[in-house]
Amino acid sequence: MPDPHEQDGAIAGTGAGGAMDLAADEAAAVTAGGPAGPDGSAAPARSLWSDAWHDLRRNPVFLVSALIILFLVVISLWPSAIATGDPHDCDLARAQDGSSPGHPFGFDGQGCDVYTRTVYGARASVTVGVCATLGVGLLGSVLGGLAGFFGGAWDAILSRVTDVFFAIPVVLGGLVLLSVVTSDTVWPVIGFMVLLGWPQISRIARGSVITAKQNDYVQAARALGASPTRMLLRHIAPNAVAPVIVVATIALGTYIALEATLSYLGVGLKPPTVSWGIDLSAASPYIRNAPHMLLWPAGALAVTVLAFIMLGDAVRDALDPKLR
Repeated sequence: MPDPHEQDGAIAGTGAGGAMDLAADEAAAVTAGGPAGPDGSAAPARSLWSDAWHDLRRNPVFLVSALIILFLVVISLWPSAIATGDPHDCDLARAQDGSSPGHPFGFDGQGCDVYTRTVYGARASVTVGVCATLGVGLLGSVLGGLAGFFGGAWDAILSRVTDVFFAIPVVLGGLVLLSVVTSDTVWPVIGFMVLLGWPQISRIARGSVITAKQNDYVQAARALGASPTRMLLRHIAPNAVAPVIVVATIALGTYIALEATLSYLGVGLKPPTVSWGIDLSAASPYIRNAPHMLLWPAGALAVTVLAFIMLGDAVRDALDPKLR
């Protein structure tokens, strides 16, 4: 006589050796790899990226930091949208004056509007941070990924080279390398950050690729005759890029702070470029008499760096399954 459980539903074995009854639609959902939807059909399984985006949209830290960064990007592209003045339009008669109608942040030592210069200073900082991060991420990912995939002599040489670059103090290296540069553009500073920043991303990419290439799906692709290029680009890279994105996002805020530090020391961006670091350097002698000259650009710099660090933390929490 047939078991009534076999007629009414499916039977799934439990770890304790017993059995639990599942409705037919739930059994189909288990077979499909996901929970049953409202209509009884199996819900589609989400990938790592869709699952991460699902978590990010519900993370208040991500939402707040993303809104701040979006605002910074907008004023970097169109600073005149919220600041109608000219950052180079100065009046010495109003030097170090405090807040007044139409000039909420007061004036600096040259009589320039601090509000206008703070808004326009976001362009240089965001440009340096984004371009340096893209350069570091691309160079470090390529070198580290190739070293982790092929190993051997290439991996040994790259490891020793990264050790040499890690031994160079960043600020001291900037003082030495950028002190001989006379260009007033942002590109020497970006090039310096890429030169000294790629080893960190390289090590992250190398370790991630070494871990990914040991997975079963990579071994299966190799057994089926996939070329090294196909395995690296189609199977390994998409599953090894998450740690690189997390580190690069956090590092973006660090590069913005580094640019301000180098500009403050006089070897980073140079006038007539408007930069928070340049304004901080010019305001430091007047911190007792006119603290507003330093507080506003310093506050803008702190909020920007904090926003990118918060964004990186939120992305890390979403992409790392161990933190779920």
